[in-house]
Amino acid sequence: MKIAVASGKGGTGKTSLTAALVRLAGRCVAVDADVDAANLALLLPGYNGEWRTFRAGRRATIDPASCTACMACLDECPFHAIRLSDSFLPVVDPLACEGCGVCHLMCSAGAIRFDEHEAGAWTVRRTAWGPLVHAALGVGEDNSGKLVAEIRKEATRIGSEEGIDVVLIVGPPGIGCPVHAAVGGADLVVAVTEPGVAAAHDLTRLLDLAKWFHIPASIVLNKADLHPSAASDLRAMAAARGVPVLASLPFLPAVPRALARGQGLLDVDALQPLLAACWADIRQMLAGVPADVDRHGNP
Repeated sequence: MKIAVASGKGGTGKTSLTAALVRLAGRCVAVDADVDAANLALLLPGYNGEWRTFRAGRRATIDPASCTACMACLDECPFHAIRLSDSFLPVVDPLACEGCGVCHLMCSAGAIRFDEHEAGAWTVRRTAWGPLVHAALGVGEDNSGKLVAEIRKEATRIGSEEGIDVVLIVGPPGIGCPVHAAVGGADLVVAVTEPGVAAAHDLTRLLDLAKWFHIPASIVLNKADLHPSAASDLRAMAAARGVPVLASLPFLPAVPRALARGQGLLDVDALQPLLAACWADIRQMLAGVPADVDRHGNP
């Protein structure tokens, strides 16, 4: 069973919710697919294994011994990634190079080669609730979707090897390529949102994405009591779409205090029954039994 926890916008609380669901699951494989800002490990104490290099894309390198300084590569590079060195030979700026290959085509001396590019790294953390696969994308890199696919593949391998049926994936915000890689093939999308115009707009886009992938969706409404009328509008929208609201979590000052101590939502007593009911509903939906729309009511 693959469960993807996602959000249309950042800061809605999907990582905190995922950490709570991991603990409620008992034993699962967790995946932090928000590779630009992975922080699920902060709430799941454990020990990281060896960091493994993730390579994606290519970067050009100019061999100065073969270069004839014809400057064709410098003139034709569409990204202006080639400049003159102090020795008046062209060199490649690896941060600007996009690996398009134009310079290689223009070089009559064959002085330009392309090497695999190190775009990030990933590792497996061993926690009390099972393995956590997480990663760090390099600064300014644009292959986050490929890195998400890589760590999801590793999570599937670990689950099969260790006989773990549940895979919990926390995705990045938005609906772009990394989100596609995070939610694609999931059995259920849990969309975390909060009352507000921006959150409501981005939630509808996320629900449309889940529908496009033919994945059942559900909603967890966080900080639901901060804007009651907006929360009511979100519930009405969910009901119109037939998407169940599995939990309406109130805003509690105890939550940021717990997070600051490295604790999770389950360490806040008032949230324990709401989160337990949410996990029960998720298991019910995965078993093929429709959950009641917003049966938890207002906080």
